[in-house]
Amino acid sequence: MKLEGKVALITGAGRGGRGIGRSVAMALAQEGAEIVITDYIPENAEAVAMEVQASGRRALAVQGNVAVWEDVEKIFSKATETFGAVDILVNNAGITKDNLILRMSEEDWDAVVDINLKGTFLCTKAAAKIFLKRKSGKIVNVASVMGIVGNAGQANYSASKGGIIALTKTTAKELGSRGITVNAVAPGFIQTVMTDQLSDDLREQMKKQVPLARLGTPEDVARVVLFLCTSDSDYVTGQVISIDGGLFM
Repeated sequence: MKLEGKVALITGAGRGGRGIGRSVAMALAQEGAEIVITDYIPENAEAVAMEVQASGRRALAVQGNVAVWEDVEKIFSKATETFGAVDILVNNAGITKDNLILRMSEEDWDAVVDINLKGTFLCTKAAAKIFLKRKSGKIVNVASVMGIVGNAGQANYSASKGGIIALTKTTAKELGSRGITVNAVAPGFIQTVMTDQLSDDLREQMKKQVPLARLGTPEDVARVVLFLCTSDSDYVTGQVISIDGGLFM
């Protein structure tokens, strides 16, 4: 129980089934953490919170838009009111609105950058206020390999994830002297609800690009996030760990 007595707040964790946020929530709960689940859709947050509670840990579901500062303040306020503090932040909330640059609308660009990048910034800012007073804390940002190498048809998504990587390194430098670590994970092809919608042929083509010859699972990502949330990673900060089966080694 490496996280016994710790409180972890995970954004965008309401997607059930094979969502990364949900898997991270369950992995941290299994190590003893109390969990705060945020999602834009309250029913989704409640469903994952109930799963956490069924595993024997306390959980709180909070609805909110991470791209709106007032919502972020509400989320952290409810978390501290319920559990007394927040020790871990996992910035997982993210969306996609794919299209080629010439066809991408300004609205789709703004929506993805607002949720993915601005949301990470706002939640990091809120958590930092708490962590600085305690002189400890763990922040893990969910980026993507597409933020490292780019991807045709995902200019907004790749830019937002690349921005998260730069934000991770900058925040790590700003907060490190206070005992706060900030790291990022960069998943590759992961089996989620979104990949389930792809054709079998396309999924096979994706697998052929991966040296480990399989798509990753949300649990593959969750295990690395868990490491970055425990004391095992106390001397690791400002790092980006690719979880991609060797796809972009």
